[in-house]
Amino acid sequence: MELNDTIADTFEDAGAVAALPSLQGDSGSRKVFLKTYGCQMNVYDSQRMADALASDGYATTDTIEDADLVLLNTCHIREKAAEKVYSELGRLRDLKAERAERGQEMLVGVAGCVAQAEGREIIRRSPAVDLVIGPQTYHRLPDVLRRVRGGAKIVETDYAIEDKFEHLPQPTRAEIKRRGVTAFLTVQEGCDKFCTFCVVPYTRGSEISRPVAQIVTEAERLAEAGVREVTLLGQNVNAWHGHGPDGKPWGLGRLLFRLAEIPGLSRLRYTTSHPRDMDDALIAAHRDLDSLMPYLHLPVQSGSDRILKAMNRRHKASDYLKLIERIRAARGDIAMSGDFIVGFPGETDADFEATMKLVREVGYAASYSFKYSPRPGTPGAEMDGHVDEAVKDERLQELQALLNRQQQDFNATMHGVVMDVLIEKPGRQAGQRIGRSPWLQPVILDEKAGEIGDIVKVRITRAGPGSLFAEPV
Repeated sequence: MELNDTIADTFEDAGAVAALPSLQGDSGSRKVFLKTYGCQMNVYDSQRMADALASDGYATTDTIEDADLVLLNTCHIREKAAEKVYSELGRLRDLKAERAERGQEMLVGVAGCVAQAEGREIIRRSPAVDLVIGPQTYHRLPDVLRRVRGGAKIVETDYAIEDKFEHLPQPTRAEIKRRGVTAFLTVQEGCDKFCTFCVVPYTRGSEISRPVAQIVTEAERLAEAGVREVTLLGQNVNAWHGHGPDGKPWGLGRLLFRLAEIPGLSRLRYTTSHPRDMDDALIAAHRDLDSLMPYLHLPVQSGSDRILKAMNRRHKASDYLKLIERIRAARGDIAMSGDFIVGFPGETDADFEATMKLVREVGYAASYSFKYSPRPGTPGAEMDGHVDEAVKDERLQELQALLNRQQQDFNATMHGVVMDVLIEKPGRQAGQRIGRSPWLQPVILDEKAGEIGDIVKVRITRAGPGSLFAEPV
């Protein structure tokens, strides 16, 4: 899996966190506080956990002190992110003790990839934890909580992804409306690529594709409830495959054509992709579907063939560059985003310069770059030639300076451009609305431009480093 926080703009890196917005329930219901770490898949999973818990009488709250249950939905991509979880559990231990002194119960649970990877070690290190549940088993939460309330400490990490897809809880129409006019939809989970830096194959399992009928049904439900834009999610989303109602094998490109037929669903996106799974049909979808937004997150990680081989990426830098050429030939206005790791074991100055060269050649509209962080159990952690932290820091600063300039240059090209913007939410200041451009940039508008859910034509009047400002045409 590639680390990608492109869509969820509250998540700036794999250690970032956010609480699920509260859903008001009756005063007698239990309350759950959900804190989400990491990628969009975890955002989607937190929403599904909230749906599962609703059947058990839980309403979500954004006030942790009021919660009867606190769930941390965790990310294990980077060491820093995992350690943040244990730090948070220390604070929860104290809060749980304070609640107990007042005669109030508060259960604490850990879900997600750290839960899957570390299991009982979490309860050993943090005795305040009552339950540990892996990312494929959250539909079992009501049953797990019944056992916990009976006095047991539960570690539930055995799974089959097909079981999860079969039992995904469905949000109500009201809940979909509350979440807004954009939505995530998981179509694929797991990874078979086994990049040597990545724990995802060990925490999410092998690649499994969700059936076409389930995907279409959920997309139709979202559209009927007012969702205008759907982002398809997967650890390697463009590896998705299945059999359509015509009995023929479908890939992601064919699925996108089917979803584009759903009334009311005006925009489609997908993330995260692997270069080796970008086929002709998917490129054709970018060429032919107006509803498929001209923005593609396609991680490369390094520009050095030697490091790419050590990472087990199974492509060369030249393969990636040729693929970018084909995609841009199909859709001339497409913007590229990528992931980069600096300081992988054995990386030399020449290897790093190869990455810088590739970045200059591609020109990215957005990017995510990180220092290599060894994850226990991955081949990379056992390799020789680990790079000094000071060298990693220096390389990361140099790379990020280039990538930030490219992003600012891309935003600057938007000045004066007329484009369609989806209005998503109120602005932070009175009288403002915040929308989203086809290229995923936040766009600040006057509230008179339209209502939330409208797609309005605007002209960009100013381009800031992270946002665009516009007036209606």
